[in-house]
Amino acid sequence: MSFGTPRLEIHPDRIAANAWSVIQTCHAHGAQVACVTKVTCAHPAVVQALEQGGADMLADSRIPNLEAVAGTGTRLPLMLLRIPAPSQAMDVVRHADLSLNSSLQTLQLLSEAAEFLHKRHQAIVMVDVGDLREGVWPDRAVEVVKGAARLPGLEILGLGCNLACYGGVIPSVENMNALIAVRDACRKATGLDLAVLSGGNSSSLPLLASGRMPKEINHFRLGESIVLGRNVLDRSPWPGTRQDTLRLLAEVVELERKPSVPIGDRGQNAFGETTEFEDRGVRLRAICNLGRQDAVLDGLEPEDEGIIVVGGSSDHLILDVEDARGRVSLGQELAFRPGYGALLALATSPYVQKVVVKD
Repeated sequence: MSFGTPRLEIHPDRIAANAWSVIQTCHAHGAQVACVTKVTCAHPAVVQALEQGGADMLADSRIPNLEAVAGTGTRLPLMLLRIPAPSQAMDVVRHADLSLNSSLQTLQLLSEAAEFLHKRHQAIVMVDVGDLREGVWPDRAVEVVKGAARLPGLEILGLGCNLACYGGVIPSVENMNALIAVRDACRKATGLDLAVLSGGNSSSLPLLASGRMPKEINHFRLGESIVLGRNVLDRSPWPGTRQDTLRLLAEVVELERKPSVPIGDRGQNAFGETTEFEDRGVRLRAICNLGRQDAVLDGLEPEDEGIIVVGGSSDHLILDVEDARGRVSLGQELAFRPGYGALLALATSPYVQKVVVKD
Protein backbone atom coordinates (compact mmCIF):
# COMPACT_ATOMS: atom_id res chain seq x y z
CA MET A 1 0.00 0.00 0.00
CA SER A 2 1.30 3.45 -0.89
CA PHE A 3 0.72 6.50 1.27
CA GLY A 4 0.64 10.19 0.46
CA THR A 5 2.67 13.08 1.80
CA PRO A 6 3.22 14.72 4.11
CA ARG A 7 2.84 11.83 6.52
CA LEU A 8 3.90 11.02 10.04
CA GLU A 9 5.01 7.43 10.55
CA ILE A 10 4.40 6.13 14.08
CA HIS A 11 6.29 3.12 15.47
CA PRO A 12 4.22 2.01 18.49
CA ASP A 13 6.42 -0.99 19.30
CA ARG A 14 9.40 1.30 19.80
CA ILE A 15 7.34 3.68 21.92
CA ALA A 16 6.15 0.76 24.07
CA ALA A 17 9.78 -0.32 24.60
CA ASN A 18 10.72 3.23 25.60
CA ALA A 19 7.79 3.35 28.01
CA TRP A 20 8.81 0.09 29.65
CA SER A 21 12.39 1.29 30.14
CA VAL A 22 11.49 4.68 31.61
CA ILE A 23 8.57 3.46 33.72
CA GLN A 24 10.64 0.70 35.32
CA THR A 25 13.09 3.36 36.52
CA CYS A 26 10.20 5.24 38.15
CA HIS A 27 8.66 2.10 39.64
CA ALA A 28 12.00 1.19 41.20
CA HIS A 29 11.76 4.52 43.07
CA GLY A 30 8.25 3.63 44.20
CA ALA A 31 6.62 6.20 41.90
CA GLN A 32 3.62 5.91 39.62
CA VAL A 33 3.71 7.27 36.07
CA ALA A 34 1.03 9.17 34.21
CA CYS A 35 1.99 8.78 30.55
CA VAL A 36 1.16 11.90 28.56
CA THR A 37 -0.57 11.40 25.21
CA LYS A 38 -0.87 15.02 24.05
CA VAL A 39 2.25 15.27 21.86
CA THR A 40 0.68 12.80 19.42
CA CYS A 41 -2.84 14.17 19.89
CA ALA A 42 -3.83 10.97 21.73
CA HIS A 43 -3.28 8.77 18.68
CA PRO A 44 -4.78 5.37 19.57
CA ALA A 45 -1.67 3.42 18.56
CA VAL A 46 0.42 5.56 20.92
CA VAL A 47 -2.15 5.24 23.72
CA GLN A 48 -2.03 1.46 23.40
CA ALA A 49 1.77 1.49 23.28
CA LEU A 50 1.97 3.47 26.52
CA GLU A 51 -0.45 1.10 28.18
CA GLN A 52 1.55 -1.91 26.98
CA GLY A 53 4.68 -0.24 28.32
CA GLY A 54 3.32 -0.21 31.85
CA ALA A 55 1.61 3.17 32.31
CA ASP A 56 -0.21 3.55 35.64
CA MET A 57 -2.51 6.23 34.21
CA LEU A 58 -2.87 8.27 31.02
CA ALA A 59 -2.83 12.05 30.89
CA ASP A 60 -3.69 14.75 28.39
CA SER A 61 -4.29 18.50 28.34
CA ARG A 62 -7.37 18.46 26.11
CA ILE A 63 -10.76 17.06 26.99
CA PRO A 64 -11.44 15.82 23.41
CA ASN A 65 -8.16 13.92 23.61
CA LEU A 66 -9.25 12.29 26.87
CA GLU A 67 -12.46 11.25 25.13
CA ALA A 68 -10.33 9.70 22.37
CA VAL A 69 -8.18 7.91 24.95
CA ALA A 70 -11.30 6.48 26.60
CA GLY A 71 -12.43 5.37 23.14
CA THR A 72 -9.47 2.98 22.92
CA GLY A 73 -11.08 0.89 25.67
CA THR A 74 -8.38 1.53 28.25
CA ARG A 75 -9.22 0.85 31.88
CA LEU A 76 -6.45 3.08 33.20
CA PRO A 77 -7.34 6.25 35.15
CA LEU A 78 -7.40 9.41 33.02
CA MET A 79 -5.80 12.66 34.17
CA LEU A 80 -6.43 16.18 32.84
CA LEU A 81 -3.07 17.95 32.81
CA ARG A 82 -4.10 21.49 31.98
CA ILE A 83 -5.66 23.58 34.74
CA PRO A 84 -9.44 23.15 34.19
CA ALA A 85 -11.39 26.04 32.73
CA PRO A 86 -14.24 26.94 35.12
CA SER A 87 -16.70 26.79 32.22
CA GLN A 88 -15.70 23.19 31.51
CA ALA A 89 -16.08 21.78 35.02
CA MET A 90 -18.88 19.43 34.01
CA ASP A 91 -16.90 18.01 31.08
CA VAL A 92 -13.80 17.65 33.25
CA VAL A 93 -15.67 15.45 35.72
CA ARG A 94 -17.33 13.50 32.90
CA HIS A 95 -14.10 12.63 31.09
CA ALA A 96 -11.28 12.80 33.65
CA ASP A 97 -10.87 10.75 36.82
CA LEU A 98 -8.26 13.17 38.11
CA SER A 99 -7.29 16.79 37.43
CA LEU A 100 -4.53 19.21 38.40
CA ASN A 101 -5.85 22.37 40.07
CA SER A 102 -4.67 25.69 41.46
CA SER A 103 -7.96 27.52 42.10
CA LEU A 104 -10.32 26.95 45.02
CA GLN A 105 -13.10 28.52 42.96
CA THR A 106 -12.61 25.95 40.19
CA LEU A 107 -12.44 23.14 42.74
CA GLN A 108 -15.81 24.33 44.03
CA LEU A 109 -17.24 24.04 40.51
CA LEU A 110 -15.74 20.57 40.10
CA SER A 111 -17.34 19.60 43.40
CA GLU A 112 -20.73 20.80 42.20
CA ALA A 113 -20.29 18.92 38.91
CA ALA A 114 -19.30 15.73 40.73
CA GLU A 115 -22.37 15.98 42.97
CA PHE A 116 -24.62 16.57 39.98
CA LEU A 117 -23.15 13.63 38.05
CA HIS A 118 -23.08 11.37 41.14
CA LYS A 119 -19.35 10.85 40.68
CA ARG A 120 -16.28 11.28 42.83
CA HIS A 121 -13.54 13.37 41.25
CA GLN A 122 -9.93 13.26 42.35
CA ALA A 123 -7.72 16.34 42.42
CA ILE A 124 -4.08 17.26 42.91
CA VAL A 125 -3.40 20.82 44.10
CA MET A 126 -0.52 22.34 42.16
CA VAL A 127 2.10 24.40 43.98
CA ASP A 128 4.44 26.82 42.19
CA VAL A 129 7.95 26.10 43.43
CA GLY A 130 9.65 28.57 41.11
CA ASP A 131 8.91 27.96 37.41
CA LEU A 132 6.09 30.55 37.46
CA ARG A 133 3.60 28.57 35.43
CA GLU A 134 0.63 26.97 37.19
CA GLY A 135 0.32 26.48 40.93
CA VAL A 136 -0.64 28.35 44.06
CA TRP A 137 2.20 30.21 45.74
CA PRO A 138 3.50 28.08 48.66
CA ASP A 139 2.25 30.46 51.35
CA ARG A 140 -1.32 30.04 50.06
CA ALA A 141 -1.31 26.25 49.70
CA VAL A 142 -2.66 25.50 53.20
CA GLU A 143 -5.57 27.89 52.66
CA VAL A 144 -6.50 26.27 49.33
CA VAL A 145 -6.15 22.68 50.54
CA LYS A 146 -8.17 23.43 53.69
CA GLY A 147 -10.96 24.86 51.56
CA ALA A 148 -10.85 21.96 49.09
CA ALA A 149 -10.95 19.38 51.88
CA ARG A 150 -14.46 20.52 52.81
CA LEU A 151 -15.90 20.12 49.30
CA PRO A 152 -18.22 17.16 48.69
CA GLY A 153 -17.61 14.91 45.73
CA LEU A 154 -13.88 15.63 45.69
CA GLU A 155 -10.92 13.61 46.91
CA ILE A 156 -7.73 15.65 47.31
CA LEU A 157 -5.03 13.09 46.54
CA GLY A 158 -2.01 15.28 47.17
CA LEU A 159 0.13 18.07 45.76
CA GLY A 160 2.11 18.54 42.59
CA CYS A 161 4.44 20.94 40.82
CA ASN A 162 5.55 21.72 37.31
CA LEU A 163 9.09 22.68 36.27
CA ALA A 164 11.19 23.35 33.15
CA CYS A 165 8.18 24.34 31.01
CA TYR A 166 7.77 28.09 31.25
CA GLY A 167 10.68 29.37 33.32
CA GLY A 168 13.06 26.51 32.47
CA VAL A 169 13.72 25.88 36.18
CA ILE A 170 15.43 22.51 36.59
CA PRO A 171 14.05 20.07 39.17
CA SER A 172 16.37 19.93 42.17
CA VAL A 173 16.55 18.47 45.65
CA GLU A 174 15.77 21.96 46.94
CA ASN A 175 12.54 22.53 45.01
CA MET A 176 11.38 18.96 45.58
CA ASN A 177 11.96 19.41 49.32
CA ALA A 178 9.99 22.66 49.11
CA LEU A 179 7.03 20.69 47.72
CA ILE A 180 7.39 18.13 50.51
CA ALA A 181 7.44 20.88 53.14
CA VAL A 182 4.24 22.40 51.75
CA ARG A 183 2.61 18.97 51.78
CA ASP A 184 3.62 18.46 55.42
CA ALA A 185 2.12 21.83 56.38
CA CYS A 186 -1.11 20.98 54.56
CA ARG A 187 -1.25 17.58 56.26
CA LYS A 188 -0.90 19.18 59.66
CA ALA A 189 -3.59 21.76 58.92
CA THR A 190 -6.16 19.40 57.39
CA GLY A 191 -5.50 15.89 58.63
CA LEU A 192 -5.59 14.68 55.02
CA ASP A 193 -3.10 11.98 54.02
CA LEU A 194 -2.13 13.76 50.75
CA ALA A 195 -0.33 10.60 49.73
CA VAL A 196 0.51 11.68 46.18
CA LEU A 197 3.38 14.06 45.47
CA SER A 198 3.56 14.60 41.70
CA GLY A 199 7.10 15.78 41.14
CA GLY A 200 6.82 17.12 37.65
CA ASN A 201 7.34 16.00 34.08
CA SER A 202 10.13 14.41 32.06
CA SER A 203 12.53 17.08 33.32
CA SER A 204 12.54 15.27 36.69
CA LEU A 205 14.10 12.10 35.28
CA PRO A 206 17.76 13.23 35.51
CA LEU A 207 17.34 13.96 39.23
CA LEU A 208 15.62 10.59 39.66
CA ALA A 209 18.34 8.73 37.75
CA SER A 210 21.02 10.42 39.86
CA GLY A 211 19.57 8.80 42.98
CA ARG A 212 18.97 12.21 44.62
CA MET A 213 15.20 12.43 44.10
CA PRO A 214 13.57 12.49 47.56
CA LYS A 215 11.70 9.26 48.23
CA GLU A 216 8.54 11.18 49.12
CA ILE A 217 8.11 12.18 45.44
CA ASN A 218 6.01 9.31 44.14
CA HIS A 219 4.34 10.41 40.92
CA PHE A 220 5.59 11.70 37.54
CA ARG A 221 3.89 12.94 34.37
CA LEU A 222 6.01 11.78 31.43
CA GLY A 223 5.63 12.42 27.71
CA GLU A 224 8.64 13.46 25.64
CA SER A 225 11.13 11.26 27.48
CA ILE A 226 9.06 8.23 26.43
CA VAL A 227 7.61 9.17 23.05
CA LEU A 228 10.81 10.72 21.67
CA GLY A 229 13.37 9.11 24.01
CA ARG A 230 14.88 12.46 25.00
CA ASN A 231 16.36 14.07 28.08
CA VAL A 232 14.26 17.23 27.95
CA LEU A 233 16.89 19.35 29.71
CA ASP A 234 19.25 19.17 26.73
CA ARG A 235 17.42 16.92 24.17
CA SER A 236 20.13 14.26 24.35
CA PRO A 237 19.05 10.61 24.01
CA TRP A 238 17.66 9.21 27.25
CA PRO A 239 19.51 6.01 28.28
CA GLY A 240 17.68 2.82 27.37
CA THR A 241 15.39 4.45 24.80
CA ARG A 242 15.16 4.78 21.03
CA GLN A 243 14.82 8.05 19.16
CA ASP A 244 13.48 6.59 15.89
CA THR A 245 9.93 6.32 17.20
CA LEU A 246 8.39 8.81 14.76
CA ARG A 247 9.37 9.85 11.25
CA LEU A 248 8.10 12.59 8.98
CA LEU A 249 8.04 12.17 5.20
CA ALA A 250 7.58 15.18 2.90
CA GLU A 251 7.74 15.30 -0.89
CA VAL A 252 9.98 17.46 -3.06
CA VAL A 253 7.74 19.69 -5.20
CA GLU A 254 10.43 22.01 -6.58
CA LEU A 255 14.17 21.61 -7.17
CA GLU A 256 16.13 24.63 -8.42
CA ARG A 257 19.55 26.25 -8.12
CA LYS A 258 19.08 29.68 -6.51
CA PRO A 259 21.01 32.31 -4.57
CA SER A 260 20.94 31.89 -0.80
CA VAL A 261 20.11 35.56 -0.15
CA PRO A 262 16.88 37.18 -1.46
CA ILE A 263 17.31 39.89 -4.10
CA GLY A 264 15.71 43.31 -3.66
CA ASP A 265 14.53 45.55 -0.83
CA ARG A 266 13.18 43.51 2.05
CA GLY A 267 10.49 44.08 4.66
CA GLN A 268 8.72 41.66 6.98
CA ASN A 269 7.81 38.19 5.82
CA ALA A 270 4.28 36.73 5.95
CA PHE A 271 4.65 36.10 9.70
CA GLY A 272 5.77 39.63 10.60
CA GLU A 273 9.41 38.61 10.95
CA THR A 274 12.54 40.31 9.67
CA THR A 275 14.93 37.54 8.72
CA GLU A 276 18.70 37.57 8.23
CA PHE A 277 20.17 35.26 5.57
CA GLU A 278 23.62 33.68 5.35
CA ASP A 279 25.23 34.15 1.96
CA ARG A 280 26.31 30.65 0.93
CA GLY A 281 26.32 31.45 -2.78
CA VAL A 282 24.15 29.74 -5.38
CA ARG A 283 22.84 26.48 -3.96
CA LEU A 284 20.59 23.62 -4.98
CA ARG A 285 17.35 24.25 -3.10
CA ALA A 286 14.36 21.97 -2.65
CA ILE A 287 10.83 22.85 -1.61
CA CYS A 288 8.72 20.23 0.17
CA ASN A 289 4.95 20.09 0.65
CA LEU A 290 4.93 20.98 4.33
CA GLY A 291 4.66 24.35 6.03
CA ARG A 292 4.35 26.27 9.25
CA GLN A 293 0.65 25.44 9.34
CA ASP A 294 1.76 21.84 9.92
CA ALA A 295 4.97 21.98 11.95
CA VAL A 296 7.60 24.03 13.74
CA LEU A 297 10.00 23.88 10.84
CA ASP A 298 13.22 24.48 12.76
CA GLY A 299 12.23 21.50 14.91
CA LEU A 300 12.75 19.12 11.97
CA GLU A 301 16.05 17.26 11.69
CA PRO A 302 16.71 15.81 8.21
CA GLU A 303 17.78 12.17 8.22
CA ASP A 304 20.25 13.06 5.47
CA GLU A 305 22.79 15.05 7.49
CA GLY A 306 23.88 16.97 4.40
CA ILE A 307 20.47 18.64 4.05
CA ILE A 308 19.86 21.98 5.80
CA VAL A 309 16.44 23.33 6.78
CA VAL A 310 16.59 26.93 5.52
CA GLY A 311 13.08 27.94 6.58
CA GLY A 312 9.64 28.07 5.08
CA SER A 313 6.24 29.66 4.79
CA SER A 314 2.77 28.50 5.74
CA ASP A 315 2.76 25.82 3.01
CA HIS A 316 6.37 25.30 1.94
CA LEU A 317 9.47 23.84 3.60
CA ILE A 318 12.65 25.21 2.00
CA LEU A 319 15.81 23.11 2.11
CA ASP A 320 19.43 23.50 1.02
CA VAL A 321 20.23 20.14 -0.58
CA GLU A 322 23.52 21.11 -2.24
CA ASP A 323 25.48 18.82 0.08
CA ALA A 324 22.91 16.05 0.40
CA ARG A 325 24.55 12.68 0.76
CA GLY A 326 22.12 11.13 -1.66
CA ARG A 327 20.77 12.41 -4.95
CA VAL A 328 17.64 14.52 -4.54
CA SER A 329 15.00 14.50 -7.27
CA LEU A 330 11.57 16.00 -7.90
CA GLY A 331 8.84 13.88 -6.33
CA GLN A 332 11.25 12.22 -3.92
CA GLU A 333 10.24 11.73 -0.29
CA LEU A 334 12.65 13.20 2.24
CA ALA A 335 12.66 11.99 5.83
CA PHE A 336 12.91 14.03 9.03
CA ARG A 337 13.05 13.36 12.77
CA PRO A 338 10.65 15.75 14.54
CA GLY A 339 11.45 17.45 17.83
CA TYR A 340 8.80 17.99 20.49
CA GLY A 341 7.36 21.25 19.12
CA ALA A 342 7.35 19.97 15.56
CA LEU A 343 5.68 16.71 16.58
CA LEU A 344 3.02 18.51 18.59
CA ALA A 345 2.01 20.47 15.49
CA LEU A 346 2.36 17.55 13.06
CA ALA A 347 0.13 15.35 15.19
CA THR A 348 -2.48 18.10 15.42
CA SER A 349 -2.47 19.09 11.74
CA PRO A 350 -5.31 17.50 9.75
CA TYR A 351 -3.16 17.91 6.62
CA VAL A 352 -0.54 15.42 7.79
CA GLN A 353 -1.41 11.76 7.29
CA LYS A 354 -0.71 9.49 10.26
CA VAL A 355 0.51 5.99 9.43
CA VAL A 356 1.20 3.24 11.97
CA VAL A 357 4.27 1.15 11.19
CA LYS A 358 4.61 -2.16 13.03
CA ASP A 359 8.12 -3.51 13.63
